[in-house]
Amino acid sequence: MKQFMQLIGIGLASGAVLAALMQLVYTLTGNEAYILLYNVDYFPIIHIWQDSTWFGIVFHFVFCIASVIGLFYILKLFGWQYKMWPYVAVYTAGSGILYFLTLLTDQPPAADDGMAWFYWTLSHLVFSLIVAGMIVRFTSRSKY
Repeated sequence: MKQFMQLIGIGLASGAVLAALMQLVYTLTGNEAYILLYNVDYFPIIHIWQDSTWFGIVFHFVFCIASVIGLFYILKLFGWQYKMWPYVAVYTAGSGILYFLTLLTDQPPAADDGMAWFYWTLSHLVFSLIVAGMIVRFTSRSKY
C-alpha cells in the first residue's frame, strides 16, 4: 500500500510539473500545445464535459496517476520498474504518437504544427525523467 501511495504522489507531482511546463511554453511562445493536456472532446461519453476547465484538469491528473501506476506494474513484470530508460521510452514515444489525437478535434494544436509536437514531446520527456527519477529514488522496494 505504501508503494501504491508513493506512485500516486509521483503521478500528482510529475503531472503538476508537466502542466506547469506546458503553461510556461505557452507563456513564452504562444504555442497552444498545452490545450491537448486538458482536451477531452474526442472521448466518448466524457466529452460532454469538454467545456469544463476543472474536468480537463482532473482528467489530466487522473491520467498521470493511472499511467505512473500502470507502467510501474507492467515494468515490474520484467524487473525493469527501477530502470529509467523504459519510462523515458514509453512516455516520450507514446506522447509523440498520442499528440495526433488532435486530429480528432477542432481545438488547437493542429496536427501539422511541428513546434507544438516538439514542445509536447519534449515536455513529456521531462515528465518521464521526473517520473523515473522519483520512482528510482523514492519508492519503496518491497517485494509485494
